[in-house]
Amino acid sequence: QEVGPPGHVSSSTSGRGPGRDAMADEAEREALLGGQDRRPADSPASCCGRVASAFCDPRRWPHRVVVLVLMCFLGFGSYFCYDNPAALQTQVMSDMQVNTAKFMQLYAWYSWPNVILCFLGGFLLDRVFGMRLGTIIFSLFVCVGQVIVATGALLNAFWLMELGRFVFGIGGESLAVAQNTYAVSWFKGKELNLVFGLQLSMARLGSTVNMNIMGWIYSRAAEMVGSMGHRSLGISLMIAASTCVFSLLCAFFIGYLDRRAKRILNKDQCKTGEVVKLTDVKDFPLSLWLIFLICVCYYVAVFPFIGLGKVFFIEKFNFSVKEASFINSIVYIISAPASPFLGILVDKVGKNIFWVMSAVLMTLAAHMMLAFTFWNPWIPMCLLGASYSLLACALWPMVAFVVPEHQLGTAYGFMQSIQNLGLAVVAIVAGSLLDSKGYLLLEVFFCACLCVAFIAVVALYFVDLLSEGDLNVTAWKRSKLQADAAAEAAKEERIRQQQVEDLAKIQPINAFAARNRYLSRLGAQLPEHYTIHGSALAYRSVLK
Repeated sequence: QEVGPPGHVSSSTSGRGPGRDAMADEAEREALLGGQDRRPADSPASCCGRVASAFCDPRRWPHRVVVLVLMCFLGFGSYFCYDNPAALQTQVMSDMQVNTAKFMQLYAWYSWPNVILCFLGGFLLDRVFGMRLGTIIFSLFVCVGQVIVATGALLNAFWLMELGRFVFGIGGESLAVAQNTYAVSWFKGKELNLVFGLQLSMARLGSTVNMNIMGWIYSRAAEMVGSMGHRSLGISLMIAASTCVFSLLCAFFIGYLDRRAKRILNKDQCKTGEVVKLTDVKDFPLSLWLIFLICVCYYVAVFPFIGLGKVFFIEKFNFSVKEASFINSIVYIISAPASPFLGILVDKVGKNIFWVMSAVLMTLAAHMMLAFTFWNPWIPMCLLGASYSLLACALWPMVAFVVPEHQLGTAYGFMQSIQNLGLAVVAIVAGSLLDSKGYLLLEVFFCACLCVAFIAVVALYFVDLLSEGDLNVTAWKRSKLQADAAAEAAKEERIRQQQVEDLAKIQPINAFAARNRYLSRLGAQLPEHYTIHGSALAYRSVLK
């Protein structure tokens, strides 16, 4: 006999059969949850015969805090290593002997695979790998890609560094999808917004730490090697890969905790909910295409600038390398704490188009100050950091307001795909412009992109106004409109259900019943034993 969960004894055969595994899972569930089937949910839990620590119980907040910490560090390595080229721009260009156009290929090769993978990331997590295995696989791609980049530097092979960035990109964006899926699986309702804000803050923290520490790491590596060169660069990038290894370990640990919670709480793996159908593209409204245009034109004026910003501040404002690295990271430093608060502000106020227009104008003003004045660059960079955070909080939620829920996966996938395509192309263009024309013309190019984004925002405002949309209404009015729409949808569903029930009440008539009905309408006297078919007759009085 084998002792099962507290309260009963069960017999089983020897070996690890399915029954025994199920019994062991039930025993662990009973031990951790304290027999919640027989006692209230808030009764003290016992673990291995003792009172369980709250950190062991998936229902308790200390355990979920542990999961949240792991969830945030899941993407830390990816964001830390994404901007390694920006933090080491001068070192990469001098040690690998490449010009700016070639240097920017490191960013382009990251974006190219995500032109396609943005459509497939959610599908692979839902249908192919599953959430836990998919997260580990994408983390492996990030880790292996960074190691290849570092190896390319060690061997003085720039083509190998480009290959590594391509592999790194395969996992980078899809890992962010997996991170969001874990968030939806473990956190619901209002706390989900806070979780997304914390994840974004941790991502920006990774980028900030990278910008301010990689130069120091390179200096220590050069001291260890004895001279600056590609070997020092390779060692620095290999040390940066340790953050990806740490994130990979987090992926294994959170996968174990999620599998354990599934066993204990009988919960299924969460799905991304992203159902990608390319045929939905033809149904996209004009307002959604304008949102896509705003997204591309705005972000190509931010990320490529940060990638090239370090040398810009050194050459134009005579900053030291350390000062240039710090001010180049100020966008991420501001975004980390500001994103959750700005998200709450947009949620409470509404008026998304107004916030997007404000963010575009603020970013345009920041670039014009950097291009045409010698004012203290702290002013435009702080303005750029605030506007960057504001646009992210106001623009991305608008997609959900203009397309139905079943098209959200396609819409967001298409938006990310276009964004990565724009970033890949503009990275190459920006590098070529800088090599041939200098920073002034590059800044003019960024300002032109932002002007196109502003025109798209104005067009979006009028399209939304003429179509009586809710993109620029207050949060209170939007909630009322959504409640009315939900009530109308519920009413239509009730009518549809009633119609289905009415149709179900109509009995099918066979040939014999149809003949009897016809005879009854003629007034014919039917035999007595035909009364069993009386339900099919129109005039039952003739049967009496």
